[in-house]
Amino acid sequence: MNLLIKSATIVDPNSTFNGQVLDLLIEKGVVVKIGKGIEKSGVEVYDAAGQYISPGWMDMNVTFGDPGLETKEDVDTGCAAAAAGGFTAVALMPNTNPPLHSKSEIEYVKNRAKGKLVDVLPIGTISQKREGKDISEMFDMTQSGAVAFSDGNKPIQDAGLMMRSLQYASAFGGLIISYAEDAAIADKAKMNEGPTSTLLGMKGIPNLAEELMVARDIYLAEYTGSKLHFTTVSTAGAVSQIKAARKKGLQITADVAAHHLLLDDSVLEGFDSNFKVKPPLRDKKDIKALKDGLKDGTIDAVVSQHTPHEIEFKEVEFEVASYGITGLETVFPLLNMSCEKVLSLEKMVYTLAISPREILGLEVPAISEQSKANLTIFDTDHEWTLSESNIKSRSKNTPFIGKQLKGKAFAVINNNQFIKSIA
Repeated sequence: MNLLIKSATIVDPNSTFNGQVLDLLIEKGVVVKIGKGIEKSGVEVYDAAGQYISPGWMDMNVTFGDPGLETKEDVDTGCAAAAAGGFTAVALMPNTNPPLHSKSEIEYVKNRAKGKLVDVLPIGTISQKREGKDISEMFDMTQSGAVAFSDGNKPIQDAGLMMRSLQYASAFGGLIISYAEDAAIADKAKMNEGPTSTLLGMKGIPNLAEELMVARDIYLAEYTGSKLHFTTVSTAGAVSQIKAARKKGLQITADVAAHHLLLDDSVLEGFDSNFKVKPPLRDKKDIKALKDGLKDGTIDAVVSQHTPHEIEFKEVEFEVASYGITGLETVFPLLNMSCEKVLSLEKMVYTLAISPREILGLEVPAISEQSKANLTIFDTDHEWTLSESNIKSRSKNTPFIGKQLKGKAFAVINNNQFIKSIA
């Protein structure tokens, strides 16, 4: 792949070219020259005037259905959705059938994703079969390519299991990812507990269900001296606890789902099951705390929590509908619309491209000469409408179809490949 990108504004806190409007010449997947007025014959030219270029983005909370649930999403359609959303790498949660609970499943995913523009990095389970009983063979999975460990959308209820998992993983530098929910408190409720749940006559999930587990896991991380990552935090109390833990010097990191930064639980008044997610959409006070947490560094990364479902799992009564949004293609506009007055553009890029890789111990791409081209080209001002026909994901369970969005990824470059998205 030989490509000349013209007049792009570079956004990369780690680059000496940060903030400059320059051309980038890419040959055979390597950035060979960065400067003004570069000319080269026989190469594809991309005019990036008025657009930004950053290190390629990474989403560290994504679910595909491969293996076993390919009718929801397979690796091919998932990677297409990721590229359309501006991502050059995704970390896959083990919510498959069978789960990613041994080296065989990890190697299967790695082999399925070979040759893709998008780097697909599997997350192994904490417990065997995600049953929350016995620890999985985490070290073996690490040797096969697992980048972290989580039971995905199944929280670890057994404190002893979580403690032993932290101890085991820390022995070889592994990372445990906690989805914090006390299932006994959340019970079978379907939305956030508050005025809206009372108005709708629906049982609510209190913030306590999340905050109690955050507190437990922080104590366990402190006791074991282990590093721990919280995924999709959603409450002000959780943010406060994580902030306090970091001040104590604990190795705690966290991410937030993009939809939790924009939507509050009042959108459920229409009983649209595409807004049904877990953790549930919270209230405006929680949203403010999440944004403040991103701004001050308490929350490190923004994720999609991409959760694809077939139509029969969503177009049913709200009570019985499955949880989740297909979010890979809308992460950036949601972040841009919710935080454009809160976060600098550099901070947005940090949460999307740099921090996820730092958390997972991966090499962070940088915009420099003679470096591998791992890049995302995007526009913060472009307004567009998401249509079902343009969605690359196999599943269409998103509440943003037909909605006007602001901000879009226009191209991704990685692994000597170049993909442009639809304007």
